[in-house]
Amino acid sequence: MRLGVLDIGSNTVHLLVMDAHRGARPLPAYSHKVELRLAEHMEDGERLSEEGAARLRGHVEEALRVAEDKGVEDLMAFATSAVREAVNGEEVLADLNARAEVDIQVLSGQDEARLTFLAVRRWFGWSSGRLLVLDIGGGSLEIASGIDEQPDVAISLPLGAGRLTRDRFSADPPSPEEIRALRRHVRAEIARRVGDVARYGRADHAVATSKTFRQLARITGAAPSSEGNVRRVLRHTELVEWTGRLAEMDPRARAGLPGVSEGRAPQLPA
Repeated sequence: MRLGVLDIGSNTVHLLVMDAHRGARPLPAYSHKVELRLAEHMEDGERLSEEGAARLRGHVEEALRVAEDKGVEDLMAFATSAVREAVNGEEVLADLNARAEVDIQVLSGQDEARLTFLAVRRWFGWSSGRLLVLDIGGGSLEIASGIDEQPDVAISLPLGAGRLTRDRFSADPPSPEEIRALRRHVRAEIARRVGDVARYGRADHAVATSKTFRQLARITGAAPSSEGNVRRVLRHTELVEWTGRLAEMDPRARAGLPGVSEGRAPQLPA
C-alpha cells in the first residue's frame, strides 16, 4: 500500500510518501517539503494570523495534490507545536479540514516524544538496549527514554530552536548577555525534569533526531546525506567548540557551513 504522512511542524510542512507492506519495513518513495515557519505568523505570540492560516492552507492543499499525483491510498496528517499552542489552533484546523477535506490531528508533546521513540526503537532494534532519544523542533524539545517499544518517560519542553531564537534573542548575532541568559534558562528548564529521565538508569544508546541535530552533526564533520545510510555522530566536545563560533557568525556565514540551510541558519545559536 502507498501511504502518505503529512507533518505540519513549526518550521515546515512535509509530505512523505512511502510503500508499506505488512511485516516489511516502509520504503520511502517521495518527499515534498516547504518552509512555512508558522511561529513567524503568530500575532502577540499566541494567535496564528490570517496570513499564516492562509499560507498553511495553501501549502496543505499543495501537499494533498502531490499525494494524489503520487498515488497515495491512505494519508495520515498531524500538526505539532505551533498549531498545538496557538490559541486559535483548533479553529484554524477545523476550517482547514473542512476546506481541504482532510483530517489533521494535533499531536500532544508527549505523543510526539513517544512516536519519535518508537521510530528510533524500530530502526535500531532491541540490541540497542536502553535508548535516550532527543528531538529539537522549531517550537519544542522532546526527550524520551526506555528499554521497550514504549518509553518509560516521554517529555516535551518549550525549548525549540525557533521559539528560543524568537523569544530570547533581539539581534543576530545575539549579544553575550543574551546567550548567557538563554543558557541559564535552558539549563533550568531541563534541570526540573532531568530526574524523571535519570532515575531509570544510564542509556546504552543516545539518538538525536530532527534537522537541527543533523545540521549540527554536519557542521562538526558528519557525513552528508549524499553518502546514504552511514553512522553519523555528534560529539559533545566538538559541539561545545562550535557553540561559541556559531553565536558570533552572522546568518549568511552560518548558511555557508556544511549542511546548513539559509532558512534555519538564524536558529543555530539557540
